[in-house]
Amino acid sequence: MKLTNFIGNEKVVDSLSKLFEGGRFPHALIIEGEDGIGKKTLARDLACTLVCRGDDKPCGECTQCKKAIAGIHPDISEYIPAGGVNSFHVDTVRNIINDAYIQPNEADYKIYILANAHCMNQNAQNALLKILEEPPKYVVFILTTNSKSALLSTVLSRSVCVTLEGVNIERATEYITSHTDDVDNETAKKTVETFNGNIGKALLSLQDSKTGELVDICNKLCTALVSSNEYEVLTLCSAFQKDRQGVVFACDLLKNIFRDALFAQNESECISGQEKSASLLKTSVSRQNLIRLMETCEEVKSMALSNANNALLITKFCYSLNKIGRAVQQE
Repeated sequence: MKLTNFIGNEKVVDSLSKLFEGGRFPHALIIEGEDGIGKKTLARDLACTLVCRGDDKPCGECTQCKKAIAGIHPDISEYIPAGGVNSFHVDTVRNIINDAYIQPNEADYKIYILANAHCMNQNAQNALLKILEEPPKYVVFILTTNSKSALLSTVLSRSVCVTLEGVNIERATEYITSHTDDVDNETAKKTVETFNGNIGKALLSLQDSKTGELVDICNKLCTALVSSNEYEVLTLCSAFQKDRQGVVFACDLLKNIFRDALFAQNESECISGQEKSASLLKTSVSRQNLIRLMETCEEVKSMALSNANNALLITKFCYSLNKIGRAVQQE
């Protein structure tokens, strides 16, 4: 199995290839990973592979592949909820189940790609569980999620789960320079490093100047933490007042910076791409407080993804950062 659009995560692809070639591809596959990491790209490539009639799957040339690539294959259905918690409704799942018991139109399989499965509430997941327990032999469900912890243990136990990670920096840089006009190698590499090999986020950053502003805010927050400048922390965080996605982005990047300050021994191990901030924190903040900072980022991010009140998010973020900042001054 040689996937067309998905790159990186070779071990995951190799494992799925062996299952497919051995006739043991799971009826339910959960693909976990952060936004932009390639979950939907992998899901679509796998769906194309399953319907392909060629010898070297996916061949990309047969009628089945062409329909899959064009997004018009009658046996491949894709569902993407609005994005908020509980936005993947139980009625949608019930409609999917009813359709699943109808034989495929053209292919050997009917594939259902359920994006953002973490947006399903318990009722929706329980409805899905009923068909996962005894699925028709031709049905394959591919669920994508930011975190499998949002899914019921009973759903997880009836699925094969894979987790995607960032792509090798050099390979991701090559991909971006070959798919983006007017982006030089140095800029692409720096951007990829900032997002720890997440090609989707790197491409979005290159297209959106706002991302560069968020990176700058995160670096300034690190400086304000070390100097215990509470007013500066408050001022910087005010940029997130109407930007929930900005909060998620900042939490991810800051967590990587704190991780680098804690573990990175040299520039090549710096996954955040923010060597200066990581170095500053490494020499100024204790390991205990760096761990506390990472935990704070994870907690605030979870609140943001759960649609918590944005004002509450900012208050929580500022309070936690300033509390640790005060502790830093006492070290």
